[in-house]
Amino acid sequence: MRILTSKRITIAIIIALGYLIYSMAFGNPDSLDIFDTTGIAQEAESPQIQNSTETSQSNHTDEEKTGHGSSEVEKTLLGLIVILLAAKLGGDVFERFRQPAVLGELVFGMIIGNMTLVGVQFFEPFEHSQILEVLAEIGVIILLFTVGLESSIDEMRKVGAASFMVATFGVIAPFFLGWGVAILFLPEEPTYVHIFVGATLTATSVGITARVLKDLGKIKTREAKIILGAAVIDDIMGLVILAVVTGIISAANTGGDGISSLQILGIVAKAVGFVIGAIIVGQWLMPKVFNVGSKFKVSGVLLSIALMVCFLLSYLASLIGLAPIVGAFAAGLILDKLAYEKFTNRGEPGLETLVDPIGVFLIPIFFVQMGMKVDLTTFGHTSILAFAGVMTLAAILGKQVCALAITDKTINRIAIGLGMIPRGEVGLIFAAIGAKLILGGEPVVDSGTYSAVVIMVMVSTLVTPPLLKFSMLRGEKKGKK
Repeated sequence: MRILTSKRITIAIIIALGYLIYSMAFGNPDSLDIFDTTGIAQEAESPQIQNSTETSQSNHTDEEKTGHGSSEVEKTLLGLIVILLAAKLGGDVFERFRQPAVLGELVFGMIIGNMTLVGVQFFEPFEHSQILEVLAEIGVIILLFTVGLESSIDEMRKVGAASFMVATFGVIAPFFLGWGVAILFLPEEPTYVHIFVGATLTATSVGITARVLKDLGKIKTREAKIILGAAVIDDIMGLVILAVVTGIISAANTGGDGISSLQILGIVAKAVGFVIGAIIVGQWLMPKVFNVGSKFKVSGVLLSIALMVCFLLSYLASLIGLAPIVGAFAAGLILDKLAYEKFTNRGEPGLETLVDPIGVFLIPIFFVQMGMKVDLTTFGHTSILAFAGVMTLAAILGKQVCALAITDKTINRIAIGLGMIPRGEVGLIFAAIGAKLILGGEPVVDSGTYSAVVIMVMVSTLVTPPLLKFSMLRGEKKGKK
């Protein structure tokens, strides 16, 4: 009999990680300094302060001679090793329990980002690295680009009014519930903060629901088609809401006394016009661009054109005051398979296959970095935990309103509501943008609110697979009767 089976090792790792997180959040920092070397470092440093001051100029000159950038490159390379290792370890642990790898990346990011609480300072520079921040930003752009590639405008047309109504109900209800929860727990914050918290609850993670349905063998059912169609549509609606809310906050931040209804209408028109305009122009233009590109003999033309379109629309979105991810998602939508069939007909792989290795490298950087930004000490505050609990409840209940949009009694309406629950990567992206938005000199999403959103994302993502599986199988049994 084997004592160290892979399952037992995984359980032991989870227990150890759980204890570590509990110690970080609720433990006394003074009693957790077993790895703290700062005292020794200070003692060793103090007699050398004068010498280091005297030699600082010569060191600076030496740095210039050897190349100042080399040390930054070394730190970045080390940071990439740590982040990718954390992402793969975390993803593996969670996938063993049939949970999304993104949760493992997030949790392991939280752990290494809070190691200072147990006296380990090694990981701290990676949290504030500008280069890693840029790579994470590009990673989230690639993520939304791939989501757009996996979505089809034609499929959305086919599922028709049912998916559109489900998406509409699934955006409006969580938005206003989240707004109300923010007013309840953040009464002293400006209205714009309350609105932004509401916006974080709107979009659904289509990838997580699709994976559950695929595992159940239900991906071809009517319920699955409605859920996936609605999830894509409410991603678009959520991104438009994000664009509008960030535009309003940016305008209010520069305008002083707020903005007028006419300005708000202009921001809405700009966001909607960009998405619709990109789709219309892109569907007409892209076949012509790919037709020209197919005449090139050099390798990698298809991928290069796709990335240029992605980065161009992301740049244009940012240029007019929208989040770059809005442009990235729109770019994915317009790159239809038929537009580049000349490339695939001659044996080249499709865009999803070509972009996937880039995503494997860059996307985990974003999620690990998002985890590193979580302050685990906020988990020790009952007010934050209460805020997270009520927000999670609002996020789950808000999506159950989707069932009201289905009038056909032969469709499993409960399963549709449950399938719309997970926020996954989209909620994290919203929170990350909110943490960088400044209103009155303070971030729109502070550390406590950020932690609450992360808890909401994790819980909503964890509860969906078992609940959706139970509902779909129960509906199948009823259908047989």
